[in-house]
Amino acid sequence: MRIVLLGAPGAGKGTQAKKIIEKYPVPQISTGDLLRAAVAAGTALGREAKSYMDKGELVPDSVVLGMVEERLRQEDCKKGYILDGFPRNTKQAEVLDGMLASLDMPLNAALSVDVPFEDLMKRLTGRRTCKACGQMYNIYFNAPRKEGVCDKCGGELFQREDDKEDTIRKRLEVYNAQTAPLIDYYGKKGILKSVSGTGSIDEIFCRVCNALGLQ
Repeated sequence: MRIVLLGAPGAGKGTQAKKIIEKYPVPQISTGDLLRAAVAAGTALGREAKSYMDKGELVPDSVVLGMVEERLRQEDCKKGYILDGFPRNTKQAEVLDGMLASLDMPLNAALSVDVPFEDLMKRLTGRRTCKACGQMYNIYFNAPRKEGVCDKCGGELFQREDDKEDTIRKRLEVYNAQTAPLIDYYGKKGILKSVSGTGSIDEIFCRVCNALGLQ
């Protein structure tokens, strides 16, 4: 099983990745995690990435791909992998395909978790976090018993800056402009699998398993 996960912020693809790896022994490879680990470990690629991050610049594709390649060469990837968070655009996808071909590890499928725009807005803008204990809520789907107060410790709930409506709309616009074209890219390659990302986590996972042919 060698798959790439696609889906807008808030679609729940990370949750589904965790469900897959609970059932099947393949690693989830998140480029965000790879970057943080490489920087913390002070590897050559990590130092290079940090030099860009310290200047507030995006880490170049070549550095990210280098980290992905290093990770894919590890023993636990021989049975497969789940790529989460990369590629983010068709240019990256084309370079990734070349690298995977050189490793003889081509993708079997691109899994797109599809959620309507308004549902995504509610999932993301509805989030509230406790200032005291960090417990998370959603005012639409998992509201606290008392508005603005944490059920767990009684602390004050707040909305993070990156969960506010203007910020979320911009994030979704960036996704639609840059990442959504990947759906067409993988569709033309004949490996795209799409599932609805609405409903319970288990319902969505059942669709994922059916789409990927997992038993």
